[in-house]
Amino acid sequence: MCALKKQNDSSEKQLTMWTSTLDEAQIAALGKICAEGNGFEAMETPYAIFSYKSKPLKINVTVYTSKKIVVAGKGTQEFVQNVIEPQVTGVARLGYDDVYHPEWFEYHAGLDESGKGDLFGPLVSCCVIAGADAVKTWIDAGVRDSKTVAESSIFELEKMIRATPGVIVKTATTTMEKYNALYSGTFKNLNAMLAQFHFLSLREALFAAQQTPAGTPSWGLLDQFTKSPLVQRLLSRNGIDFDLQMRTKAESDPVVAAASIVARAAYVRAIKDLEKQAGMSLPKGCSAGTRKAGEKLVEKFGRARFGAFAKLHFKTAYEAMGLTPESE
Repeated sequence: MCALKKQNDSSEKQLTMWTSTLDEAQIAALGKICAEGNGFEAMETPYAIFSYKSKPLKINVTVYTSKKIVVAGKGTQEFVQNVIEPQVTGVARLGYDDVYHPEWFEYHAGLDESGKGDLFGPLVSCCVIAGADAVKTWIDAGVRDSKTVAESSIFELEKMIRATPGVIVKTATTTMEKYNALYSGTFKNLNAMLAQFHFLSLREALFAAQQTPAGTPSWGLLDQFTKSPLVQRLLSRNGIDFDLQMRTKAESDPVVAAASIVARAAYVRAIKDLEKQAGMSLPKGCSAGTRKAGEKLVEKFGRARFGAFAKLHFKTAYEAMGLTPESE
């Protein structure tokens, strides 16, 4: 049985229909929920995997062979909020975004990065600028934080994001050799380096937006990676007046989520290229497994070439090279 919370504010706008797409596991989970309680009765619906109605919940739930789900009725919002999100999708933002998050549908910029915590491969920043039409399309397609998306789906989603009309996508990255040279020579701090990459991708996106009918957005959102306003300071120093907000878990915003996916796709492509050069697998992250892979690389290519694959300032990189880590 599903416990549903009562809505006490009758003046609040309520959804009476919700559509999205589900994967096979989510479809199975929802089918089990409907079959086990809350007064659901099976219905015959053409082209449906299953279809149920519930008089107590005041909804009809239908999942079609296309994997599209339609929930309709007075109880739609409660069912989406209290059952589908926590028990099926695990994403607490679907179905009534325009009610609770109208800012998501404003024309704005979103920034995120990939590769920051990975020993192998580059650091990638991405800035995406998009408005309401794109956001609605992306929500329906399942665009969300790249950490919750299977790698097999990353490139497909990236392709869709880049092909969405009116959308601007810019990335900032560099080769591993250049990355290590910049870190040791200019930055000596990972957050400062990331701030520079974010600044570069945002600046390029804003410049591109100036050339479009929509113009530049009035604000943007950055997934918070430090308490200090490092990117904002870079904007100010370069004479760019832009309201860049930042907060943790900013990937709940679909435009930031899109930036997260594009950045991750760029990072994964870079890793695949490095694996071809290395002739071996390069694990993501920074663990005992990555250290062992690093040791194999050092043995194969020597310390002098290790920087072509790894971030040399990582403690794990020093360990792989048999050195004592220096204090950052």
